[in-house]
Amino acid sequence: VLLAESGGGLVQAGGSLRLSCGAPARTIDRSVMAWFRQGPGKEREFVAAIRWGGGNTYYADSVKGRFTISRDSAKNTVFLQMNDLKPEDTAVYSCAAALAGPPTKLIGAKSTYDFWGQGTQVTVSS
Repeated sequence: VLLAESGGGLVQAGGSLRLSCGAPARTIDRSVMAWFRQGPGKEREFVAAIRWGGGNTYYADSVKGRFTISRDSAKNTVFLQMNDLKPEDTAVYSCAAALAGPPTKLIGAKSTYDFWGQGTQVTVSS
């Protein structure tokens, strides 16, 4: 299953973007959907995640208070609202799904996720 992201683009510092990703049809309540990003010359890093059933959310410290992850269960879609964007947020943002429902301590680990999207480019100019 290849996830499909949309919503990337070029924005000035301080601006906002909203990313979208279609969740797999087999998503269940304990599944987790997440966003990761990979900046130029950097490792892929965890950004945010949400448990599909309860809606619990998790964030990297670098985006807390600026980014919000949410889901629309009826549309099987997960969103990442990004506000107050900074040049250091420039990266390829990828959606990921862990259908079996990982423990909280593993939510930030790339190896936890079964399915990935190809990514969408977000560029923040200063």
